[in-house]
Amino acid sequence: MNPLTRRSDNGRPAPGPALSPVLVLGAAAGVALLIAWWYQHREHSQDEPILAAARRHDVDPALVKAVVWRESWFNPLARGRRGELGLMQIRATTAQEWARAERLPSFQPEWLFNSATNTVAGAWYLSRLLRRYAQTDDPTAYALADYNAGRSNVLRWTKGAAATNSAVFLRQIDFGSTRRYVRAVLKRQARYQRQKFGAR
Repeated sequence: MNPLTRRSDNGRPAPGPALSPVLVLGAAAGVALLIAWWYQHREHSQDEPILAAARRHDVDPALVKAVVWRESWFNPLARGRRGELGLMQIRATTAQEWARAERLPSFQPEWLFNSATNTVAGAWYLSRLLRRYAQTDDPTAYALADYNAGRSNVLRWTKGAAATNSAVFLRQIDFGSTRRYVRAVLKRQARYQRQKFGAR
């Protein structure tokens, strides 16, 4: 028998010393700090291209960042189930419209994995959607619904008062995922605005 192994009265190895509660708490605090650091790093990792794209197309930087947060969680290599690409999960058809508007005849969809290209294309598209719903009381809510579910669905949801009243419009949305998407992005936009993201 190993003389260094303590035995209990029944002959089985006795349990080792219990971990100190201070040690356990210290390890937990270390893990929490590491997670908080990673979260902060990830959330600010795309600030530069987001700000540049938002300013180029005169869109609230907090809105662009909120869309990036919701669409890809700041992952420039994200791929969607329906072919959406990059930070703002842009579809190839939307990207081609942007490329034509920017006179980029050699555009390739893989360019959307570049953060600067993706956010410029996404901010361009958001700007167009915001102008489309400029006559409403909150163009952002309508633009986000369009961004998520498409123009044809927004047209179904803009009957009567919902055509210009965003509160009524949100109640008309019969896709729960789109309603949650719009509310989540608006809430995150407000948070970034409170943090003065993009303020000059």
